[in-house]
This record gives sequence, structure tokens and C-alpha cells, in this order.
Amino acid sequence: LRPLIPVPQTLSSLLPCSHSYRGLTLVLTFLSYTSYHLSRKPISIVKSQLHPNCSALGPNPHNDSNSTTWCSWAPFDGDNYKELFGALDNAFLVAYAIGMFISGIFGERLPLRYYLSGGMVLSGLFTALFGLGYFWDIHVLWYFIVVQVCNGLVQTTGWPAVVACVGNWFGKGKRGLIMGIWNSHTSVGNILGSLIAGAWVSSAWGLSFVVPGIIIIVVGIICFFFLVEYPEDVDCNPPLHHVMTTSDKDPEAVTSNEGPLSLSGQSSVDHSNSPKEPAEEPEAISFLGALRIPGVVEFSLCLLFAKLVSYTFLYWLPLYIVNVAHFGAKEAGDLSTLFDVGGILGGIFAGLISDYTGGRATTCCVMLVVAAPMLFLYNHVGQNGIGTSIAMLIICGALVNGPYALITTAVSADLGTHESLKGNAKALSTVTAIIDGTGSVGAALGPLLAGLISPTGWNNVFYMLIAADVLACLLLARVVVKEARGWCGSMARQRGYVVA
Repeated sequence: LRPLIPVPQTLSSLLPCSHSYRGLTLVLTFLSYTSYHLSRKPISIVKSQLHPNCSALGPNPHNDSNSTTWCSWAPFDGDNYKELFGALDNAFLVAYAIGMFISGIFGERLPLRYYLSGGMVLSGLFTALFGLGYFWDIHVLWYFIVVQVCNGLVQTTGWPAVVACVGNWFGKGKRGLIMGIWNSHTSVGNILGSLIAGAWVSSAWGLSFVVPGIIIIVVGIICFFFLVEYPEDVDCNPPLHHVMTTSDKDPEAVTSNEGPLSLSGQSSVDHSNSPKEPAEEPEAISFLGALRIPGVVEFSLCLLFAKLVSYTFLYWLPLYIVNVAHFGAKEAGDLSTLFDVGGILGGIFAGLISDYTGGRATTCCVMLVVAAPMLFLYNHVGQNGIGTSIAMLIICGALVNGPYALITTAVSADLGTHESLKGNAKALSTVTAIIDGTGSVGAALGPLLAGLISPTGWNNVFYMLIAADVLACLLLARVVVKEARGWCGSMARQRGYVVA
């Protein structure tokens, strides 16, 4: 399955095969998932326009009896509009969570290029259909719910496919840093989605969905023509993780998952052999087989609560800023992008530290512990001034999205190429889908709970988020202890060597 349009000869001749195609894979998968998140963001920006403060716009020009909601978009013009917004979010996220567990299985068995491109085209179609409800003057809730459900299902094609593609091309070297930088596509997509949606939110909010829908379709077509799934497809050597060699970089990466489990004493003989065939011959791993990989359950449950916090901010932060700081819809959307700017910095920082220390779980726990008091401070003093709000949004974004980014990228790729798989590369998509699918359950619960709790006060929403952060940290306790024991053993051996 070579790319339908080959990479220009000038690029291939300037760089070695692996370098040129690795760069191409990183760029295409980055753009691909940027467009996925770009298409998810508009709903959070448009919420404040579906039920705005009509009294601030002046008298009712239609002279209706219901003067307080004359500018709202039915059916979101009632007092239960927050619950309806929560239902919209939940329709997408529940469908996404359910579909993710199935998506990874298909991703291991279908050509990734077809799977990813087809999913992107369908995602663009359903995103645009939501916005067309504005131009078609649709005011029935079921239309928007059905579109959200369908969009949630087709968007599950994205994450397992892009992580599998990157994992197929990159070994275990500095995976945390590389994937931490690469994972900024999530925040870049959120930022671009906010800015694009904000450009039309006050004039014609339907375009806030139609334009992102067109963008993801175009990027999907580009990926169909140019994406290369496996190094073997273009006669390049695959990375060493396919045979799980114990080169001097491997212990660093594997220790990050399970500490002592990384010290495999096998396969050094295979270092110089071409590992192409093991990447193609083994059968795809089963769902239960993936669950038995050490660390998958712990990191999956941790991500459930970490993603609960992240997606609550994704869907409700602009509305929170409008209600608490009293900004307009466009200004609130622009300000909310600072949370994603912090997410970019947090993901890179988490990847760099976890590479250096060899402790993925410990890095996540430390960031989650610090995030809890920062969320409390943001809720109480974050709106005291524009400078304070900017600083707190960046800090909270880094601490909340750092662990989320690390688990969904480097940790997923590490576990998908765990030594217990004995070189079977047909687990990346399934393991990634299990981890992100479990996290997506939390992503569905967070906005739903926020919709139910917010009528009682925003303080209670933040207490819920703080509790979720603490639970996410506690679920990694066993892996953290194992990493700590690995460090202690390493220090003891080093001291013994020095004394000798």
C-alpha cells in the first residue's frame, strides 16, 4: 500500500529513506489529528450563541411575550439549556467511547490509510451537517443529537490510526519528547477550532461548523494520497521495537511503563537482522490479550479521570468565562485557547521529563497532584484580572493536559510494543484504542456531570474536577511504586560498582 502519489524525488534524495518518510508521516498525522480536534471545538464556542444574554442586545424586535430568550436558538431557549448542552456533548462522547473500543480492532485489520481517510471524510460531513442546521432553520433536538452520535462514531477512526502509523515508524529512543511535541496537534486543533469558529459565531454560527468540516475532508484526501503506513511499504527498515531488542535506549523507554519489566535479556542477536517479517506475519492481538499487557489497565483507568477533567474544560471553559468573567462569546473563545497553549507546553514537558527519568507514571502523578490546587486557585482568583486569568489558564492547561498527552501517546506506544508481545507489532492500534476508549468514558462523563452540576454553582464543578485529578493519581500508585523500586535498585547497583 504505497502512497498513490510518491514523495518527490528531490526530498527522497536529500535525506535517507527512513528520515524523509518519518518526517512525512509526522507531518501528515499531525495535520490529520489537528483537523479532528479542529472539528470538535466549535460546539463549545457556539454554545454561548445558542443561548445568549438577550437583554444585553436591546429590546425584542419581534415583540414576543418571551422577551428574555428571543435571541436564543430553539430548542436551547429554555431554562434547561445547560442540560441540553450536556446532552449534546454526551451524545458525541458516549458514541466516541463505545466506538473507540471497536475502532482499534478494525484498525489492526484494515489498511490504515483507507481507514483514516474514510473516517476523516465522514467526520467532515457530519460536522458540516450540524452547522447546516442553522441554514436549514432546524429547531428539533433529535437532529443535533443524531448528528453528534454519528460524528462521535466516525471520529474514533482517528486516534488509533495516527498513533499506529507513528509507532510503526519510530522506535523507543526519545519517544516521550518526540510524541510530546507531536501531540501538540490536539491543542493546535483546539486553538484553530476556537479561532475559526469564533470568526462566525456572532454572525452565522453555522459556518463555525461548515468550515472546519471542509478542512478535515481536504486533509483526509491529502492523507489518502500521501500517507505511508509501514516502512516496509517503501523498502525502509522498520524501527527496532518490532523485535524488542535491548539496545542502550530500550531500558529507558520500557522502564517508563513497568520498571523492572523492561530488562529483557533477549534478542540482542537480532539487532543486525532485518525485522521486516515479524511486523507482518503475527496475527492482530485480541482485546483480552491487550488487557493482559502489564500497565494497560492502570493507565487506562488513570486516563479515564484525567480525560474527564480535560474534556470538561474543552466543552465548558468558554461558557464558564462568559458567565463568570462576563466576556462576549468571541472573546471567551479566544481566551480559552490559552488553556490549550498550556497543554502544548505541558505535553512537551511531560514527555521530556519522562524520557530523562524513565518514569512515565511518576511524571503523570506529580503533574496531577500539582494540578488539583491550581484548579482550586483558578476558580477563586483566576478571574480577578486579565493577567491573572492568562497565567492561570496556561498553568492549568499544562498540568491537566500534560499527563493526558503522555498517556495517550508515548505510554500507549510503549505498551503497544511491550516486550511481552515478543515482537508482534499488531497491537499498537488495539492497545491505543483500549487506553483512549477508557479515557473517552471519562470524557463523556465530565461534560455531562458539568451540565448537571453547573446549575448548583461553578464551585461544585471545580470540586468534581479536583476529585477526578486525585483519583487519577491514586490509580497509578502501583506503577509508581514499581518505578521507584527500579530506581532504588539501580542506585544500589551503581553504589556497589563505585565501591568495588
